[in-house]
Amino acid sequence: MTTSTTQKKTVLQATDLTFQYPDHSLFTNWSYDIPAGITLVLGGDGRGKTSLLQLLAGELTVQSGQLQIEDVALSAQPDVYRSQVFWVDPRTDVYDQMPVPDYFALVRKAYPGFDDAVLAQAIEGLGLTPHINKQMFMLSTGSKRKAWLAAAFAAGATISLLDDPFAALDKSSIEFITAMLNQLAADAARAWVLAMYVRPQGLALSGVIDLGD
Repeated sequence: MTTSTTQKKTVLQATDLTFQYPDHSLFTNWSYDIPAGITLVLGGDGRGKTSLLQLLAGELTVQSGQLQIEDVALSAQPDVYRSQVFWVDPRTDVYDQMPVPDYFALVRKAYPGFDDAVLAQAIEGLGLTPHINKQMFMLSTGSKRKAWLAAAFAAGATISLLDDPFAALDKSSIEFITAMLNQLAADAARAWVLAMYVRPQGLALSGVIDLGD
């Protein structure tokens, strides 16, 4: 594993994290300061990209170590910590019976910094308008992923975790997402963590966590 980062404000601090599944260990005493801007998590299949996002989200529990967003530690204030994190597993079916606007309303209620103007921009830019009144289960894999991304852009969360955000998307959508991420990453108080197989083109990165092939 290799890491690199810039000298930007630290948004999330991971200290001495250890996590293992019954059959193998993923992280042992791993530490990293996630800065404002975009941090890329690179790695091949089974290297722990999604697991790392789930750990940062507080969805998986570390065996030891500490996760902290500014002065809020996950272990001490789990609800406050999680309220500052946007994370949706793109494979989830939890929201399938919801119409798309109801899902956005749920996110709006959860995040005080939700920006409806950004949501409208994302819906248009990602080509979601024709699908906006469908239930989530009616969306294609790509359109459902676009709904998660639109919500992430609008939520205004302190840290947003995106798992393979370009998967199943067309070229114009990828270009829009790249531009939107670069725009939103200029906020010195917010961090974006993207888990991907390959280094994307066009993103202004603040840090890289390379988990290896």
